[in-house]
Order: sequence, then C-alpha cells, then structure tokens
Amino acid sequence: MKRSKGRVEVLRLSSEVLRGNALGDPCERDVYCYLPPGYDDGANRYPVIYFLCGFTGNGRMMFNFSAFGESMDVQLDRLIAAGSMPEVICVLPDCFTRLGGSQYVNSSATGRYEDYVIDEIVPFVDEKLRTKPGSAQRAVTGKSSGGYGSMRLAMRHPDVFGAFGSHAGDAYFAYCYLPDFPKLVMGLQRHGGVEKFFTHFESLPKKTDEAMGVLNILAMAACYSPNPSQPMGIDLPVGLPSGEIRGDVWKRWEENDPVHMARDCAGALRSMKRIFIDAGSRDEFNLHLGARIFCSRLDGLGVRYTYEEFDDSHMGINYRYDRSFVELGKAIAG
Repeated sequence: MKRSKGRVEVLRLSSEVLRGNALGDPCERDVYCYLPPGYDDGANRYPVIYFLCGFTGNGRMMFNFSAFGESMDVQLDRLIAAGSMPEVICVLPDCFTRLGGSQYVNSSATGRYEDYVIDEIVPFVDEKLRTKPGSAQRAVTGKSSGGYGSMRLAMRHPDVFGAFGSHAGDAYFAYCYLPDFPKLVMGLQRHGGVEKFFTHFESLPKKTDEAMGVLNILAMAACYSPNPSQPMGIDLPVGLPSGEIRGDVWKRWEENDPVHMARDCAGALRSMKRIFIDAGSRDEFNLHLGARIFCSRLDGLGVRYTYEEFDDSHMGINYRYDRSFVELGKAIAG
C-alpha cells in the first residue's frame, strides 16, 4: 500500500573542501532529505529540488514542528497529495558558519561552500538516493540568503541546475546592505575592532538585534571581500573609524550581486526551464526592490521568468514556498 506521506532521511557527508576552513566549522555535516510518499514503494527515480536556507538557517530547522504553520515535509506532503506538484526529492544542505552563513560562495574567510554544494553534495545525493540526475531534473530555490544562493549557483552552474527560485533573495546590494554599514562602523568602534567584536558576540548569552546587525555585514564581508592578510581574513567595505565606503572593496561586493552578474550569465539564464522570483512589498531589507531590478535585467536580456510581489514583509513567509515548489516541481518533472 502506498504511503500517504513522505519521510525525512538524514545523510551524513564528510567534506573534503570544508576541511581546515578558516572558522574551524565542522567538515562533517548532516544533509536533510525529504523523500516523497512513493519513494519506498518501488524503484522509481525522482527529480530533485535543492532548498537553500537563509542567514542563520540550516536544513534541520526546516523540518521542526511549527506552531500554526507547517514544517517543510508537511508542506510538501500537502502539495503532492493535492496534485499541485509531482513527487520530488527535496534536499537541504547545511551551510551554516560561525558567522551565521556562507552565502553559498567560496571564500578563504569562511570556506568553499559553492564547491561543497556543487562538487560534493549534488553527486553525493545522486549516489545515495534514487534521483534523476542531470540539470533538466534538478532545481534550486531558497529564501533570503538562500534565494541569493539559488540565483548565484544557477547562474554559475547551469550544467547542475536547470531551474531556480528565489524568495526575497539578496539583490541590489546598494539597497539591502548599504543602509546597515553605519551599524557595522559603530559596533566595531564600540568593541575595539573586528576580532574583539566577534569575541564579544560569541560570548553573548543572548544575541541582540544590535549585535546581529553588525554580524550580518561582517559575515557578508567575509563572503564577498575576503583577504587573508586582514583581521579575521576580511576586507571591510568601509574605512575605520570614519566609515567612508571603500570603493575598491565595494566593487568586489557588486561583482557578487545578482543584478550585476546577470549580463555575464545571460546564456545560463536563458537556458533555465523555469525561473520563479517573489518578494513581499513591505520587505524590511528592500529586497522587493532588488527583485524588481533583477527582473528588469532579465527583461533586457530576453529571459523568461515569473515574478510575484505579495503583501507581506521579509519574515514568516514560509507559506510562499508553495509557489516555487509547484513551479519548479512541474518544470523538472516534465
């Protein structure tokens, strides 16, 4: 008798590319995988959606009980049972770092997280589970920093992912990061620099909003402007103590901005079977504007996509994952 619900399987991967990373983060990690209701009833192979978590997130938390909401396995069970989407495997990598996240990029200051996903997790999952290997049957999506990772990895690796989604993904850095640069300046000044701030942050029994604001920009600098010769291996985007933006460093950040990447990745974008983008119209980090600007770049490149703007903010929008799961699931199942 066919199961009415899917199940979560936890795989364990010992990474070579994360071994010896600068932050001392673990190289052996769990890979959480949702297996659809029919998985245990035969030998069928399934398309795969990779879901990338946002800043401070990891795969495990997405399957936790949620009061008045749905964990991701319950969400996928509902969509599949309703016939809204085909049966898929959903894989959630753990790319958390001591700084809160990796942005799914390779950085000497954090680790080789792009290589971890592309060169290790994808082939590992294809080996361990009954997937349909190949970019045409593989999609990536995520929220916030995970949406950013989805856009970036799909643009850089169309041979791995044939479709992508982004829920309020980081885009147009001038709007989503620049407003928080003063918080970084004042926070580092208050605690005596990068290394002393981070020591203070890790000692806090409760991570305050103020401290998280500083950490967020510090983490982005670790991802976008690493420099092994600087404290914590990071080039800050501002000079201290003045806070003036460093044009050379900011240019390095912009090179990682999906809005600025789009033109050089036009061929990859045009090759996608489906692109789904959304954002709340009251997003606190202006990511609805970043999404609009990214979509304008896609228009200029003749790239097909679906964009939806909805009445909500940045937080608590898990219900919107329905849209990318349905759109991407149909695309890669075809």
